[in-house]
Amino acid sequence: MLELYGTQITSRLLLGTARYPSPAVLAEAVKRSQTGIATVSLRRETAGGRNGGTFFEMIRELGVRVLPNTAGCHGVSEAVLTAKMAREVFRTNWIKLEVIGNHDTLQPDVFALVEAARILTDDGFEVFPYTTDDLIVAERLLEAGCKVLMPWCAPIGTAAGPLNLSALRSMRAHFPEVPLVVDAGIGRPSHAATVMELGFDAVLLNTAVAGAGDPVAMAEAFAKAIDAGRQAYGAGMLEPRDMAVPSTPVIGKPVFA
Repeated sequence: MLELYGTQITSRLLLGTARYPSPAVLAEAVKRSQTGIATVSLRRETAGGRNGGTFFEMIRELGVRVLPNTAGCHGVSEAVLTAKMAREVFRTNWIKLEVIGNHDTLQPDVFALVEAARILTDDGFEVFPYTTDDLIVAERLLEAGCKVLMPWCAPIGTAAGPLNLSALRSMRAHFPEVPLVVDAGIGRPSHAATVMELGFDAVLLNTAVAGAGDPVAMAEAFAKAIDAGRQAYGAGMLEPRDMAVPSTPVIGKPVFA
């Protein structure tokens, strides 16, 4: 079972709530995914005069733990203020911290991210930082008080899948006791299975499900892939070999003259 900040979660799939065709489709996707955590952006749902209150009430009724995020924030003060507003709305100290540094790649501003994480942790927040796969940045986030890390495997929304498996392997090996949730860039269930086979603890998805032709079926497909990847990791997979190894025994092989 997955444990995040002392809370046990039965599912290793975290599901975003943006860009679904309708609230009904979102609700059914959450149900079929069997997720225990749904992320929601305070800024996105209240921008442009949208009725965020109705949406937030619907999210509460899904029966899952809400993980508010600071999506769309581009500076420390903006992210901290958004986090505090989210705490008031959802009555939770959990916050997925995003501080974007590049408009094209949506890559985190890791310097601002560490600063904001320290401020929020000191204020009692339990921070889930969206970060890169850089080990030094990860160490600084842990020093700032984060107890969970959320590295990307590719830029947000690209569906490119894990672009740097070596870096992800290194992160898993370097932080064996830290919960690691792969966030951003996953496009297919096979991508999710791959990172779970590396030993990551969970996967956060949004675009890959919400943008699918059938988001409900895709949510279920990802849930199965994540479970399969985790089970394979736990079972102990064979490592690639340079030479062929026969699957049938050769001792006692009959010899015909």
